Amino acid sequence: MSNIKKLLGNRIREIRRSKNLTQEKLAELVGIGTPNISYIETGKFAPSMDTLEKIAEVLEVKPFELYMFEPLKPANELRQELIKAMDDENLLKLLYKFYLTIK
Repeated sequence: MSNIKKLLGNRIREIRRSKNLTQEKLAELVGIGTPNISYIETGKFAPSMDTLEKIAEVLEVKPFELYMFEPLKPANELRQELIKAMDDENLLKLLYKFYLTIK
């Protein structure tokens, strides 16, 4: 079984629980069967892109947030790391392109 499917499933479960949603309610709001949510959360199935988009919408997160498997560092550490990274001109351009796609 793919590790990324397990990580994605765990992340969906974590966000679903933080929103106090049951698997049944999430399935209803997404428009799929409850067993499918269970299979996604256990990593047995990978959701289609359409289903993933609906899950993100229902959970009120951006789709990329479903792939944020590790917690972020504190904001001050992230800021310092990004400032240092911007010394590299190519990385600065890449960061700017990424910024434009999400703003």
